[in-house]
Amino acid sequence: MKNKFTKIFALILAALVLTSCAGSQVKVNSDNSVTLTGEEYKYYMENKDKIDKINYLTEKIKKDFLFDIDEEKLEAGIYKGLFAALNDPYSSYYTKSEFNKLLEDSSGEFGGIGVVVSAMYGEYITVVSPIEGTPGERAGLLTGDKIIMVDGETYFAVDMDKAIDHMRGEPGTDVTLTIRREDKDGNYEDFEVSITREIIKIDSVKSQMLEGDLGYISIASFDENTAGDFKDAIDSIKENGAKGLVLDLRNNPGGLLDSVVTISDILLPKGTIVSTVDRNGKRSQEMSDAKMEDIPLVVLVNQGSASASEILSGAIKDFNRGEIIGTQTFGKGIVQRIFPLNDGGYKLTISEYYTPNDTKINGVGVTPDTIVEMPEASTPMGPENFSEDVQLQKAIEVLQNKI
Repeated sequence: MKNKFTKIFALILAALVLTSCAGSQVKVNSDNSVTLTGEEYKYYMENKDKIDKINYLTEKIKKDFLFDIDEEKLEAGIYKGLFAALNDPYSSYYTKSEFNKLLEDSSGEFGGIGVVVSAMYGEYITVVSPIEGTPGERAGLLTGDKIIMVDGETYFAVDMDKAIDHMRGEPGTDVTLTIRREDKDGNYEDFEVSITREIIKIDSVKSQMLEGDLGYISIASFDENTAGDFKDAIDSIKENGAKGLVLDLRNNPGGLLDSVVTISDILLPKGTIVSTVDRNGKRSQEMSDAKMEDIPLVVLVNQGSASASEILSGAIKDFNRGEIIGTQTFGKGIVQRIFPLNDGGYKLTISEYYTPNDTKINGVGVTPDTIVEMPEASTPMGPENFSEDVQLQKAIEVLQNKI
């Protein structure tokens, strides 16, 4: 046990080294032992007292703890504790089964109720957006709703991953959410809603022609297939004579950076799409080339537009490539990266996004060029609800004046 946990703590020290030593070369071996050299080895030696302490505590638990010990859970608990100490709900350690569930999000299909949530605002988990056509949307969940409990168990923002895992489950089974919703007067109402889980299949891109030779493309999320589907949609509306494009990013919670960069490259002239800045001030940039689809453009956003949606809408705004219409976006502009390990993996917040004009996104969001409020948060949107969708009506009016 002692040697095993020496290796565990060596891995923890390796993580600390990676965040404190520039250019570190730390090798994690197949058995999770760690090979350190140079400055890393020096750092390790300076922290041997911490290894002694964790070994001591491990032996005391093994000797004196009243109940049976699950060594796998104890080991995972050490890793999870390291990330929990960051007090960042977006940074987590995952066991192998947990990591596999995490990867489902980017595949475009998973089991659950179909809501995207955030831990950024307040002590409770916040609904960023219900996914179109899912049980969460049909149950009436709205952007800004707070999830207070799941099946009677209270969850806070720091418990977001546990709450997500609880909301997922076998298709056909029910889950009950306790929701807290704020009205226009600032009053809160708590209520329960029972939702039947389904296999969530995300068709991330939908397109059609509108009257007046205008194309309409909505992007529900940015997953592995979105960029290719978007290129097909662009080609389709152009073949059908589109003279302008309404791009609908409303209630799009974001997704994969590579996906949004590829789509941005299709829509933007040559230049910076987005910059990321890490804790040391190191700046990285994603660039577009000069192969832009030169079609007049209007973009729809709302409070449910987050992360990758804000990268795309922010870049379009800064380039003056198209007019942004709707309401202030969500304001999630921090970057997480997923790192696999041989027995699981981890997710870590490593940087934050800035638009091409160096405008901060996180906690701020993207301000539309033209503010248009929907009559009610639950008002249906899209071409099939054109008579009620005042944001889409405004987008078409603006676009017709551009062509």
